[in-house]
Amino acid sequence: MFRAGFPSHTFLRLPLLQLLLLLVQAVGRGLGRASPTGGPLEDVVIERYHIPRTCPREVQMGDFVRYHYNGTFEDGKKFDSSYDRSTLVAIVVGVGRLITGMDRGLMGMCVNERRRLIVPPHLGYGSIGVAGLIPPDATLYFDVVLLDVWNKADTVQVSTLHHPAHCPRMVQDSDFVRYHYNGTLLDGTAFDTSYSRGGTYDTYVGSGWLIKGMDQGLLGMCPGERRKIIIPPFLAYGEKGYGTVIPPQASLVFHVLLIDVHNPKDTIQLETLELPPGCVRRAVAGDFMRYHYNGSLMDGTLFDSSYSRNHTYNTYVGQGYIIPGMDQGLQGACMGERRRITIPPHLAYGENGTGDKIPGSAVLIFDVHIIDFHNPGDPVEIKILSPPPETCNETAKPGDFVRYHYNCSLLDGTKLFSSHDYGDPQEATLGANKVIEGLDTGLQGMCVGERRQLVVPPHLAHGESGARGVPGSAVLLFEVELVSREEGLPTGYLFVWHEDPPVNLFEGLDLNKDGEVPLEEFSAFIKAQVSEGKGRLMPGQDPEKTIADMFQNQDRNQDGKITVEELKLKSDEDQERVHEEL
Repeated sequence: MFRAGFPSHTFLRLPLLQLLLLLVQAVGRGLGRASPTGGPLEDVVIERYHIPRTCPREVQMGDFVRYHYNGTFEDGKKFDSSYDRSTLVAIVVGVGRLITGMDRGLMGMCVNERRRLIVPPHLGYGSIGVAGLIPPDATLYFDVVLLDVWNKADTVQVSTLHHPAHCPRMVQDSDFVRYHYNGTLLDGTAFDTSYSRGGTYDTYVGSGWLIKGMDQGLLGMCPGERRKIIIPPFLAYGEKGYGTVIPPQASLVFHVLLIDVHNPKDTIQLETLELPPGCVRRAVAGDFMRYHYNGSLMDGTLFDSSYSRNHTYNTYVGQGYIIPGMDQGLQGACMGERRRITIPPHLAYGENGTGDKIPGSAVLIFDVHIIDFHNPGDPVEIKILSPPPETCNETAKPGDFVRYHYNCSLLDGTKLFSSHDYGDPQEATLGANKVIEGLDTGLQGMCVGERRQLVVPPHLAHGESGARGVPGSAVLLFEVELVSREEGLPTGYLFVWHEDPPVNLFEGLDLNKDGEVPLEEFSAFIKAQVSEGKGRLMPGQDPEKTIADMFQNQDRNQDGKITVEELKLKSDEDQERVHEEL
């Protein structure tokens, strides 16, 4: 077989006048072998009975062509056919390797064009003919279809069918690419497609793994780009072809969609999409982070999203709990930042991929929104928003009863709770485990009228499990204002005297002097001491309940009354306990 040709996008044509003359001859002479005057034909008669809609290239002298034909005599008797041999004619045109009539009849043809040619004897086999096949002075009739044309000067022809708006990188030699393709011969006959196998074609570029023309045609492509690549046979499978699907000397046409591209030397690529103002801390290895993400392949195919689960992804950073590329890409991020992390497969799921959504050797793109992060060793961060309006000599301490207003939110601004929604300030006794540890710590040391911002890590808030309305492992942001403070009592005390107690306490309690003190007399006496400023009850508690607890502590035999033998001050009890221990 001879080499087959490859189309060029340059429109090479026969001189227009020559083609018009050929057409005029065809119309004037019809399909007979005689001229209008009854004499023999002087030139080839050409009938173009099928012309393709597009013709990027026409046959020129010196081109290599591949075509099928049927050859008959004037009476319709067949003398030869390429179809009978199931083999196309593959030959160079215009260099004397064909009869002159065929050389002339093929000029200007387009791929998939069909022609009928009438070749007079002097442009065929003349007065000699071909022994046993073609008699002398025979006029020959050919039905021809052109299937391929190329020239040794041809190069790979690339047409961009679709170019994506965003091109993060272009294919270079030594890159690894994943692409889909449909492969056809120049006449449109399909010989292969990646789509039928349900997976991309994955290979290195410029490393000898592909035919030379495809190596060249892929260079400069962007992920998501579609190209038409036409490859002449000497840059494809040449004289041998490939199996039964690609004939020798065949030009190849590939419609290619590039899915992704990376290089084994690639590192992650970071692109900051949004950086909140006032970033005072960036994530480091060992931090625990909560973030949302959309994960897609390089062609835009979404494979996963935390938003679809309505839950952040929570993990330690830099500890090997996530793929190496994500571990690297999250470090250095600020709370509230949005960034795009492009991860090559060797820092993601490698050659094997994972599941049915991430194929092998896939580049992954994550659009990440950092919600918050903390370190297990973080303390409460305290920032004074406004000092108290007056000089402050006493600050809140453990045991104090405080009233405060607060707004609580996540670090991304999501509002959780606010005392203003209830109208009244929140109340708590500090150090009594009535509020989360971080808030308790942040309230201590405050002056009445002071406003603070508190950043409370989850291990000092609601931990990994969270609470109603609070996600697990969430960092909380409080804005607090101390409204009032009452000094607390020593640990274990429900009531303290501001001065020395009465010398005979029992007589003061026994209002009706019957030698017994019921709850009513006990309550009336204590309330009187508080009213007169001689003592005070534990703040923040229901006075009635506190007095009832005090009474129960003194009613040692639980008979509903206190006797002189039962009554003891707590200070006396503590002293007795010390002596017992000694």
